[in-house]
Amino acid sequence: MTAIQELFAFDAATSALDQVMGRLHWDQETMMPEGAADQRAHEVAALEELLHTRRQDARIGDWLEAAEPRDETDAARLRLLRRDYLRAVRVPADLAAELARTASRGHGIWAKARAADDPAPFLPVLGHMLQLKRDMAQAIDPEADPYDVLIEDYEPGLTGAEIAELFDGMRPRLRALRDAVLGHEGKAPALAGRFTPEAQLALTREVARRFGYDFDRGRIDLAVHPFSSGSGSDVRITTRIDEADPFGCLYSTIHEVGHAAYEQHVSDALALTRLGQGVSMGVHESQSRIFENQLGRSRAFCGWLHGEMVRAFDLTAPADADAFYAAVNRVEPGSIRTESDEVQYNLHIMLRFDLERAMIRGELDVADIEEAWNARFEADFGHRVDRASNGMLQDVHWSAGLFGYFPTYSLGNVYAGCLHAALRADLPDLDDHLAQGDPSPATEWLADRVQRHGSVPEPRAVIEQATGAPVSEAPLLDYLEAKFGALYGL
Repeated sequence: MTAIQELFAFDAATSALDQVMGRLHWDQETMMPEGAADQRAHEVAALEELLHTRRQDARIGDWLEAAEPRDETDAARLRLLRRDYLRAVRVPADLAAELARTASRGHGIWAKARAADDPAPFLPVLGHMLQLKRDMAQAIDPEADPYDVLIEDYEPGLTGAEIAELFDGMRPRLRALRDAVLGHEGKAPALAGRFTPEAQLALTREVARRFGYDFDRGRIDLAVHPFSSGSGSDVRITTRIDEADPFGCLYSTIHEVGHAAYEQHVSDALALTRLGQGVSMGVHESQSRIFENQLGRSRAFCGWLHGEMVRAFDLTAPADADAFYAAVNRVEPGSIRTESDEVQYNLHIMLRFDLERAMIRGELDVADIEEAWNARFEADFGHRVDRASNGMLQDVHWSAGLFGYFPTYSLGNVYAGCLHAALRADLPDLDDHLAQGDPSPATEWLADRVQRHGSVPEPRAVIEQATGAPVSEAPLLDYLEAKFGALYGL
């Protein structure tokens, strides 16, 4: 075998083991017995140590030195393997194992603290995780801003300063739109009906199918925090059920189907390689957000969904499709990011970005995080956090050590705005299909322009190649102002 063949065979085995790790995390979130938490922490730590040892195997350096790419795909794969190797080789194996162990243990502690509305038991774990992530950043690049080092795992090529500049440019228009909408006298109608779990799951499965989710290579389960897991021929999603609010189940599912569709549509030729997955979390989020919002919350699709909900739930209100569309897109004060409307969602992300960046950089102590969160939230949203589960404990990310992940949600919204403008230009009759509950012209456009390429192009290049234009926040902000301006008569 040549050097490149040996390297790629080694990478395929590592990728397979990484999929096994993902399955362990999926099991922990969906069906693992609560009493197995400590054992699972040891299991994932052992597997992470094995994975980390493979990722920093000295032979990779030799293979990379000798490998000669045969085509553009080989060159992209070598580029990413080189990036991963240079990061992995600088992180000690015991640090990688302790990070995995702490993340596994931290999830259970966070979940209990959240249920009890008491941050105190979680703060020591958060403090330990922060120090581990700082140690990791220091090991990888002692000269760089530690937060920039961590962002590289989620959105390669961007820095915290660049993200802060983007957010600073978006914030004034978002706040102005939010204030105008919330200052409007009219209120969106409320849902009324009987929303049984069985009926919610049945409709959810049908909606997932219409958005292109392949159940032969996936499944839907229940979890506290909806997520997507896996790639290639095994891509699983989760959702959650609230009998008082079926929108949570339906739109969480559409969101996760966007993630899953990305993984299911990556070219089979890239399976079990470093290229066989979404290129970045920002691009990944662009798929879930455009599925959920620009398609799933459009007036055309809501017309179809209203009829389906009348049949599924004996829906008594809203009585007509226009009122239903307003209910789906209602804007109201709230504390929960995952339940937020399109107008306010990015403001939630900006809060988390600023706080976690300050923590990683040592500018905000863990002991002060709840107070800092509550003060910032009141300043940004105009009302107080009533309890910790609606504040700093609402998200799972920090317990898992996912610092640098939060800003990719808003980057995904920006990318989705660019993609939506382009696909609408290419698909002038899209609303006719959406009104029949058929988003396939848009999902197939996205599969062809974005998803099938996996990680071959760089993140921003994927969006720019798909749209033929530079990435900009303007299409997203224009879309939001037009949509909600019409809904609220602004």
